[in-house]
Amino acid sequence: MTVSYEDAVVDKPTVEEPGERGSRRDRLTALAQQHGALVALVVIAAIASLSFDSFATGGNIENMAVSSAFLAVVALGMTFVIITGGIDLSVGSVFVLGGVLAAWGSRYGTVVALLLPLAVCGLIGLINGLLIARSRLAPFIVTLAAMLAARGIMLSITDEGAQTYLVDKKSFFADLGQGKLLGIGVPVWITAVLFITGAVVLRRSRFGQHVYAVGGNEDAAALMGAPVARTKTLVYTLSGLLAGFAGALNAAWLASGVTILGFGMELDAIAAVVIGGTLLSGGLGFVSGSLVGVLLLKVIQNVINQIGSLDSAYQQVVSGAFLVVVVIAQTWLGRRRQVL
Repeated sequence: MTVSYEDAVVDKPTVEEPGERGSRRDRLTALAQQHGALVALVVIAAIASLSFDSFATGGNIENMAVSSAFLAVVALGMTFVIITGGIDLSVGSVFVLGGVLAAWGSRYGTVVALLLPLAVCGLIGLINGLLIARSRLAPFIVTLAAMLAARGIMLSITDEGAQTYLVDKKSFFADLGQGKLLGIGVPVWITAVLFITGAVVLRRSRFGQHVYAVGGNEDAAALMGAPVARTKTLVYTLSGLLAGFAGALNAAWLASGVTILGFGMELDAIAAVVIGGTLLSGGLGFVSGSLVGVLLLKVIQNVINQIGSLDSAYQQVVSGAFLVVVVIAQTWLGRRRQVL
């Protein structure tokens, strides 16, 4: 019996080329880098649901969702900043300032309560962006100065923190923070819309391409014609706008411009973004990952509260440990992808 060449070829076992194996490993590494936080969130939430009867209740989930919304909005702006290779240390103070301005402006109506913090906080972000992009100053120094300036403005408005402005609980502005739509808090819906919009802008728009290009290699982006200075200015302006808006929503939720909340929020926002898979060095990041990072931090905080015997300060310890582990994992995965 004669065996043709074609039969012989078909009968041979398929041999995977080295390049194919490398490509597959590269895809797995990328998936681990992008979705590692999601896996951790699912595992921790599942364990907590089995361990604590009150964890998976509707009231607890709703409380976590609403309280996560404000940090998530801040983290959304921080995502754009970090992808460009920058950092914004002013968002915590800008968040507090936005809440105070919104509460003060609520006496003149919802429009003033929203536009005033957006205008002031957006201006702070714009100044940050111009100093960083046009004057080529270090983001760390510029935003640190902005953090102190925003805090000083807030203290001057509130008589060194002694004056707390209240929001009329019957106003439409208060409904933005305390109202519900289809049984879900309005801040959660607003946050969802902002994140969907942010994801589309980052992934589908020319501006989003410029953000990735600037973070990947600023000099190469400039050579390709990307507006580097304008892109940097816009991302810091966006960060200020979102931090101020988050502060306004928080004021509507609490029905007051609380002056002691928000300080240190910049660290939580940075941690959430990095835990979600965005590289601190820039050039790689995911809006969805930042949302997962926020939820992961909130779930950890809630689990610590469920335990009861642990001090709330342990949340900071766990968050810091998570951040260290994630940065180490990102560095290892990044080097592995370069090797592959």
